[in-house]
Amino acid sequence: MAPKWFSSRTWVAISSSLATAAILLGTIQIRKQCSRRKYEKLLREESTVDVMLDETGFPIDKKERAAASQLLKEEDPEMKEQLIREQLARNYAFFGEKGMSQLRNALVVVVGCGGVGSWVTVMLARSGVGRIRIIDFDQISLSSLNRHSVATLKDVGTPKVVALKNAIASFAPWVDVDARITLFQKDNADELLMEGQPVFIVDAIDNIQTKVDLLAYCHEHNLRVISSTGSACKSDPTRINIADISATAEDPLSRATRRRLRLRGITEGIRVVYSSEKPDPEKASLLPLSEEEFSKGQVDELSVLPEFRVRILPVMGPLPGIFGLTIATHILTTLAEYPTAPISTQSRPRLYDESLKRIHAEARNDNVHLDYRFSAAEMSYLIEEVYAGRSALPPHETQKITLVRWDPAKPFAIENFVAMTRNEARHHEETVLANKLDPTAVYPAEVVETVHKFLKRIQCWKQLY
Repeated sequence: MAPKWFSSRTWVAISSSLATAAILLGTIQIRKQCSRRKYEKLLREESTVDVMLDETGFPIDKKERAAASQLLKEEDPEMKEQLIREQLARNYAFFGEKGMSQLRNALVVVVGCGGVGSWVTVMLARSGVGRIRIIDFDQISLSSLNRHSVATLKDVGTPKVVALKNAIASFAPWVDVDARITLFQKDNADELLMEGQPVFIVDAIDNIQTKVDLLAYCHEHNLRVISSTGSACKSDPTRINIADISATAEDPLSRATRRRLRLRGITEGIRVVYSSEKPDPEKASLLPLSEEEFSKGQVDELSVLPEFRVRILPVMGPLPGIFGLTIATHILTTLAEYPTAPISTQSRPRLYDESLKRIHAEARNDNVHLDYRFSAAEMSYLIEEVYAGRSALPPHETQKITLVRWDPAKPFAIENFVAMTRNEARHHEETVLANKLDPTAVYPAEVVETVHKFLKRIQCWKQLY
């Protein structure tokens, strides 16, 4: 029972106070939650917004960016040109007015829009080339996403040229992209390569016969062309070079292409991007078809088109991109007349020539007629690739390296040449070769085993190519 002094008025006062306190506390809590949600939303928005910078490095306001995008779509040529020049400000600073004028007025044709061609196309567009014709009959596949420059999951099943054109429209809508969903053939070469007077042709085709047809056409019609050789099974970016096709004896695809071109009377005058990296049993190689596919018969029907390869070549994604970027750089500097000084593809030409002379001199001393004349490029491959610039004999010195025949009982062939220092080679000639001795009777077993590993690697390369 409540005390006498605890009247109904007291109950009302206490209840009112408690209600007021509850309302105040609730309001404060709600305000805190609203403020927290507001700040969290602002942080999310700020963290997901791409900040665009102007040519001086200051952020461009979101409204200003939207206005710029809209102006690019409108027909005011003066304002549109101003925005284009702002986007290409770094290129103008690099190449100058004259160089950029030549790039923006140029038409470049890219044949093949896969791992190499897509990178060429995108970087030409980003760098200011005004007109680009892209040619490819194929579609984006799921397995090609590891190397394509712009393709996404949404593009799978889309023609490669369409995916490229759509991507370029999103960042360089002023570039005139002529997309041709077709296969390059001799029959349509005039239409694809001669229309519009292109200043450069890019060969990014991975089929040898089609590649040869394209290169032969360009050579016969005096069209400036640069060709990409195989980037599949490659892993060393330091071996990528640009050279005339006549100087690419190290690259198997270049050699196969060169042989077919020679049958058409073309021996030089075609620039290629190639890798001097050689096949290795421990590295990626052409994947075999399963026994199940062979048992079905008519294996050639598995290819996309007749005479196209059936088996799969492993590709590490960055390498086709590096090939494409190398080609794009060569085209940009050439068209803009920017000075470059390419290095020789052979790093030690005098050393290779001396090794070559030594081999031929040894053959003459033994009265051996060589049916095949070895080249400096083969000497380069043996010294640099197989023996890594070192002697095959312990302690594997690197100074004054040369090549010498290993076993006098075997013929003069690259799989019988061993790298040694000049002093080691002289000793080998005086003891083993002059006396026709078996090397296993002269050298310790561990040395013979090491040399045979090197020779086995050369033999493996010859079997592959």
